Amino acid sequence: MATHELTFPVTDPAEILKLRAGDEVTVQGHIIGIRDRTQIRIFDQGQEPPMDLAGAFLLHTAPNVRKVGPGRYEKLCIGTTTSARMVRFTEGLGAQYGVRAICGKGGFPDEAIEPLQRLGMVYFAIVGGAAALETTQIEEIEEVAWEELMPECLWKFRVKDFGPLIVGIDAHGNSLYRDVQDRAAKRLEDIFASL
Repeated sequence: MATHELTFPVTDPAEILKLRAGDEVTVQGHIIGIRDRTQIRIFDQGQEPPMDLAGAFLLHTAPNVRKVGPGRYEKLCIGTTTSARMVRFTEGLGAQYGVRAICGKGGFPDEAIEPLQRLGMVYFAIVGGAAALETTQIEEIEEVAWEELMPECLWKFRVKDFGPLIVGIDAHGNSLYRDVQDRAAKRLEDIFASL
């Protein structure tokens, strides 16, 4: 396992390709908060996102915030949500918009492996229940789009030392989730064989 520090948005695809499943990553720069309704608006309703997603790191979230002025919000608690239900958007995010990283909790199913590999993307795992820590690593909410979808808007966060994250699925087709399932299945076979 290697450790990396990456700044997003990423401009050089080699930064993503050097990552391997199991590596630890800390993120600087900007990340984009996104959730179900936002992606439904983009892909099912055909509306172009009002933020540039090229090279982006997308965080599956619907943050708890306080409005402090027109289009301005302060963070209260910004955690992650489960990613599996949003896997169908992976192809479009990478192919149409150039997204390079997706992060959430609970993992990504096997159907995400092929498009992530083909499009040079990664899935980062984050610890569920660590919203208090994540919130401290988000320095500022810089931009909010589609406020009518609150809290499932598009959010642009400036982050410092966000993580540590674990590369759950890399751009080479390796998946920690699949590896754990395979090892568990093999172990189960061994257990049954010993009975």
